Amino acid sequence: MDKFTIVIPVYNEAKNLRILIPKIYKELENVKFELIIVDDSSNDGTSTTLKRFKKKNFKHIIRKKERDLSKSCIEGFKKASSKYIIVMDGDLQHKPSDIKKIFYTFFGGNPDFVIGTRDLFKKKKHNLNFLRLFASRMLILLVNFLLGRKTSDPMSGFFMFKKEVFIKSQKKLIKKGYKILLDLIYVKNQRVKIIDVNINFDSRIKGKSKMSLKIVMDLVSMILKKFYSQILF
Repeated sequence: MDKFTIVIPVYNEAKNLRILIPKIYKELENVKFELIIVDDSSNDGTSTTLKRFKKKNFKHIIRKKERDLSKSCIEGFKKASSKYIIVMDGDLQHKPSDIKKIFYTFFGGNPDFVIGTRDLFKKKKHNLNFLRLFASRMLILLVNFLLGRKTSDPMSGFFMFKKEVFIKSQKKLIKKGYKILLDLIYVKNQRVKIIDVNINFDSRIKGKSKMSLKIVMDLVSMILKKFYSQILF
């Protein structure tokens, strides 16, 4: 199995990272991987927390520019030393135990993307509050209507993909916002093979969710920009 890189964009997730990082290393014992944490200049002691982890395959990047999840992810993509990248959240809502499910599916099927999907329209329990579940469902329906359905969960933050997809498409990316996956898979004149894998999305225990009305409106703006870029010559 080829080496892969895990990129985790974070902002004020010190308490969660103390738990998450050891879990990742335990899950991936004897697996070749690289872990990159991209910190959007947290002010909760994240930097101090990450200094505890002294591994050869561990990198900690601090961004001092405008806080933005997509830009943090892209910074991690550029620093990744492997051809394959996994993106996941740093808030413990994505289970480290699902990493193997994603990369085994990826290396077994040779797709461009394997997406950890939350099955938001079928499951009765999603570990999301009502407003976040409603917003996610509406955004997914809007994506499917305007851009076409490529995955059951274009709002997912847990996925694996080929770095070459990013390299080839980066000039066409919006490179801003809360959902980098949406930006990556909806690029004009780009065809990608996608496999969905169901994951169990956990509730946040520590820290505060970054979701807000502004983020939802930014996502709507991104979807509209993607739509207009596809219909214009």
